[in-house]
Amino acid sequence: MITAEHISKSFEGHTVLDDISAEFETGKTNLIIGKSGSGKTVLLKSLVGLHPVDSGTIRYDDTDFTALGFRERKAIRRDIGMIFQGGALLDSSTVAENVQLPLDLFTEQSEEEKRARVEFCLQRVRLRNAGGLYPAELSGGMIKRVAIARAIVLNPKYLFCDEPNSGLDPQTSIVIDNLIHEITHEYGITTIINTHDMNSVMEIGEKIVYIHEGRKWWEGTKDDILQADNPELNAFVFASAMAKRARANVFSGR
Repeated sequence: MITAEHISKSFEGHTVLDDISAEFETGKTNLIIGKSGSGKTVLLKSLVGLHPVDSGTIRYDDTDFTALGFRERKAIRRDIGMIFQGGALLDSSTVAENVQLPLDLFTEQSEEEKRARVEFCLQRVRLRNAGGLYPAELSGGMIKRVAIARAIVLNPKYLFCDEPNSGLDPQTSIVIDNLIHEITHEYGITTIINTHDMNSVMEIGEKIVYIHEGRKWWEGTKDDILQADNPELNAFVFASAMAKRARANVFSGR
């Protein structure tokens, strides 16, 4: 479990996160949603340690992450997997080399052990024969699956996903959602997903935190969200659903 307690963050005097508290549960897909500029991306990056918070506490299970120094955080970072919005693969490295990178950085495994682990992870994301390819040879969905393989190669306890469906067609987005959901349950990971995709919310939103103008405005599950008595959330859901329909029409050629 990851717990945020009264988190605040400002940039150049502008408050982006204002006293946010939330629990992100183990073995579940925890979604952070909100419109552009709401603060959801800053919250995700604060939770993973990319932005130091101005006040408040972030706990990884029983460890106060905010109290740790740079070197002390290394042990926790080994337990963190990260899926970046664009995949963030190294263009000059093969798929297998990209997936192996965390093993090179954080383990003392033999080359044989690393290759076996990379092969297993690529099989798990259904890319059995893609290890020798380069990112330029991959589709958008394949790039995201390689990013997932790299994120799980160290058997992480915590998985952070920044807009994992960005730029993907609706069908491929469903594949990525289902894969993240399966892996979360299979390995008992605390997964936190930053998204504006309402299909993701309704399909895999086991815990949802809605951020509005830097504050936690609502939290619940996918079963709660359509019955929520919250005007700002309802407006966000409606606008997101309309945008999703428009994107689907574009992809279908209508």
